[in-house]
Amino acid sequence: MRRRTLALATASGAALLAAAALPATAQPAAPRATPGAGLQEGSVSAADLLAKLKGCSQLSNGKYRTDEETSATVPVCGKNGAVFWKADMDVDCDGQTTSKCNADTDPWYQDDTAFHQSNGKPLNAEKLPYVVVPSSSGIWDYASAGIKGGGVVAVIYNNQVEYAVVGDTGPDKIIGEASYAAAKNLGINPDPENGGADSGVTYVVFKNSKASPIESHADAVSRGDALAKKFLQDN
Repeated sequence: MRRRTLALATASGAALLAAAALPATAQPAAPRATPGAGLQEGSVSAADLLAKLKGCSQLSNGKYRTDEETSATVPVCGKNGAVFWKADMDVDCDGQTTSKCNADTDPWYQDDTAFHQSNGKPLNAEKLPYVVVPSSSGIWDYASAGIKGGGVVAVIYNNQVEYAVVGDTGPDKIIGEASYAAAKNLGINPDPENGGADSGVTYVVFKNSKASPIESHADAVSRGDALAKKFLQDN
């Protein structure tokens, strides 16, 4: 679970001031998101999905922030068979300790996830594309909307479609977070401290769905493709 703080925002501001003092030839070039490599999982295009996501029938009792220092601007919206939100992507590295996801690479690292593999172990953020949903609160209760651990999610970014699972829960007032693997596959900088995408990410969570086992990305893709086709028919 990723918790950005005002201290992080202050540090980022200090970094920007330092960069401004550098000669033009020494200006750093480190965008948070890099162009995707054209990922397309399944047969349903990003354009076809996004065409069904215009407007918002708001389900949440209020809106979410994308980070602790931002204002609440993101609602959870409802469609036939799914819920969706449009936000940023923070990078979650929680779960099994790996070379990319550990206490040294991620200041917010936790060695557990809300939902576990079929063998009882936490999920592997470095290998498994998963999405973080806000913990249940007065704003929105994901379980009441038919969302569960292992639920299938279509993540849309830069005209790409990736299928993931609901793998972890996060702060109850913040939305827009996915695993290291989810970010990397979409061409987004997966660094848990400095990576992510500031905007442009759409998360479509299919109601009453579940990949089996939760750690099988292939199963999430197969189910996701079928659910996406049904979503287009029903909306």
